[in-house]
Amino acid sequence: MSINSFFKMFTPKDKVFFPLLKEASSSLIQLAELLHECVNAPKDQREAYFAEISKLEAKIEGLKQRINIELGKNFITPFDREDIFALIKAIDYVADNLNGAANRMKIYQVAKISKSIRKLTEVNLDACKLIGEAIEELKEMRNLGNINVICEKINKLEAKSDKIFDKAVQEIFENEMDAKNIIKYKEVLSSLESAADQCKSVAYVLEAISVKHS
Repeated sequence: MSINSFFKMFTPKDKVFFPLLKEASSSLIQLAELLHECVNAPKDQREAYFAEISKLEAKIEGLKQRINIELGKNFITPFDREDIFALIKAIDYVADNLNGAANRMKIYQVAKISKSIRKLTEVNLDACKLIGEAIEELKEMRNLGNINVICEKINKLEAKSDKIFDKAVQEIFENEMDAKNIIKYKEVLSSLESAADQCKSVAYVLEAISVKHS
């Protein structure tokens, strides 16, 4: 029996890490959904969205801490412990940046949501859903090739976000005369673009896990 085959015997029995990773990815998807709904909602309804987004970001941060504690307590892990922590840390960074975008909209009192902001929240939502799919694939460690396909999709979304961001910033500096508005929109756009970058970081970790255990 190969080492990998022996390793895979333990994977379906895990009752600690996959439930926590699943909860984190599900919370991330919910956060991204709320943010996308928020930027499509009237200004007077956004406050409730901001509050829920903040709670979900704090929840994911708490899950990261719980996983770190469990890594210190458990001898057997479904895959390398450094990869487990790298994965939850990358997921947490996505949540941080999405929450950061929401905070900037709140603090800067962004009244008019641009089309570019809506496009970037949609891209991030799609990427977060793919992260959730990849976590599901990790659970059984059987169809790891599917993870690479999912990661390719995430990478394409990140490249799409770069194009949206670059075009949006160019349009801001060409068309916006108010320096305050330039700062507002660029800050929000930057946080959303950084969130997409972090989704790509999640993909890197997933690909590394796939390669190690294929």
